Amino acid sequence: MNSNNIFRPAGSEKAITGTGLRHAGRVHANLHAPELIGHAIRREEGALSSGGALMVRTGLHTGRSVQDKFIVDEPSTRDGVWWGAINAALPPESFVRVCDHVRGYLEGQELFTQDLYAGADPAHRIRIRLVTTHAWHALFARNMFIRPPASELAGFVPDFVILHAPDLELDPATHGVRSGTGVILSLEQRLVVIAGTQYAGEIKKSIFTVMNWLLPEQDVMPMHCSANIGPGGDVALFFGLSGTGKTTLSSDASRQLIGDDEHGWSKDGVFNVEGGCYAKVIGLKREAEPEIWDAAHRFGTVLENVVADRDGVPDFMHGGLTENTRACYPIDFVANASPDGQGGVPRHVVMLTADAFGVLPPIARLTPAQAVYHFLSGYTARIAGTEKGLGKEPQATFSACFGAPFLPRRPELYGEQLAASLARTPVTCWLVNTGWTGGPYGTGRRIALAQTRALVNAALDGRLDDVPFRVEPHFGLSIPTHVPGVPDSLLDPASTWAEPAAYSRAAADLAARFEKNFETFREGCGPEIREAAIRPPAS
Repeated sequence: MNSNNIFRPAGSEKAITGTGLRHAGRVHANLHAPELIGHAIRREEGALSSGGALMVRTGLHTGRSVQDKFIVDEPSTRDGVWWGAINAALPPESFVRVCDHVRGYLEGQELFTQDLYAGADPAHRIRIRLVTTHAWHALFARNMFIRPPASELAGFVPDFVILHAPDLELDPATHGVRSGTGVILSLEQRLVVIAGTQYAGEIKKSIFTVMNWLLPEQDVMPMHCSANIGPGGDVALFFGLSGTGKTTLSSDASRQLIGDDEHGWSKDGVFNVEGGCYAKVIGLKREAEPEIWDAAHRFGTVLENVVADRDGVPDFMHGGLTENTRACYPIDFVANASPDGQGGVPRHVVMLTADAFGVLPPIARLTPAQAVYHFLSGYTARIAGTEKGLGKEPQATFSACFGAPFLPRRPELYGEQLAASLARTPVTCWLVNTGWTGGPYGTGRRIALAQTRALVNAALDGRLDDVPFRVEPHFGLSIPTHVPGVPDSLLDPASTWAEPAAYSRAAADLAARFEKNFETFREGCGPEIREAAIRPPAS
């Protein structure tokens, strides 16, 4: 392939403007998917699957490097950052050394740049310029974010720049970081530096962190959630951590998909932050998730750490490299995707948890105060087989706002935004357990996807509006007594256990975990939220 003859869209001559790079070798600016895939094959970055997707491996890092994330400690932003384990501080002088090192490495190399948007609503949009040494990472970003029309590239000036050097290791002694990997955000300089990791999710989540910083100042609530629209124009939000079904449940052929992961909620409605999907595909089956299956077999999709046979046929059941296998594709690969990535004010908010202890009901209606409480809690449970290093017993996980690693500000601020958003217009809130019933993981069974879909569809379609509810004693949750198409026995988790006393002990234990976790936020919450908090029953 003669890359000198490849079409270069308008704006390529300014490809490194605003990045701090003084010069570069060959620069491939704003190439489309076919050109980027051609370069990736030429450079041996990946190979094509039998369906045409680009299959890549990320080496040592198959997920986010949580302990290697830093925010630069700068005077203009210092007081607003939620410092601690989530957002470690990097001194400005260390960041200068990091930037000099990374820019020195990038200068003179073959580079790939992409000019993209984050934010489907033009009123709340930022312009991003990615500079990377890998063609496949440029394709990932092009799939993941919003692609401007050619007419808007000529005068493109980035609001934020990402300097991406996946093969370059940092020196902890020189650069003040923890390891050879660094994901560093300067909110003052509007610059993201990523080095020492090929895992592409760092690109996506660094910009989400940026939006979580910017949008609250615009009276917009940033959300780690998926969103879709019903036939009547009703918008539903789906909050949930990895493995809870956020992407799966929002990808419904009967509803229009706004987006699968990151959104903003303004007074005018909901908008997608991104222009693509990053679906977890371990265990992917066509009959259960046809929209994701079809997208994962298309030319232009990136398959990350998915194993294939000699003929290039992906094996989505194989987690030999990692359980965190992913497919990244433009959202228009989903047939029923919203063309503009926007919808009206939400009518339903669904909070998802995969409770591996088997004690939460499969669906419950929440009051607004309970919704804010569960939002701040961000509960799910991890099990062996979904993440490395887990033992045989489930592990409770609490991630504030269902996305603590991406929160640059304190969680209570986002909780206050949710409370204000729920107060502006009538919204029905639900807690949906996609985890276990009849006992914990290893004893009970996982709730069937078909049953979860039936429960969610009944809630969104209004078929639970006139159904009687009862309040269960352990978590104060309102449970419907009947849902069409679902056995009544499934709705009451206690009745599915062989030993009622064992259920009560397990429920009390989980309630105590909720109570302990809430101590972190109690002082920053109002009386309604504190009153809605879960407490273990008095012994």
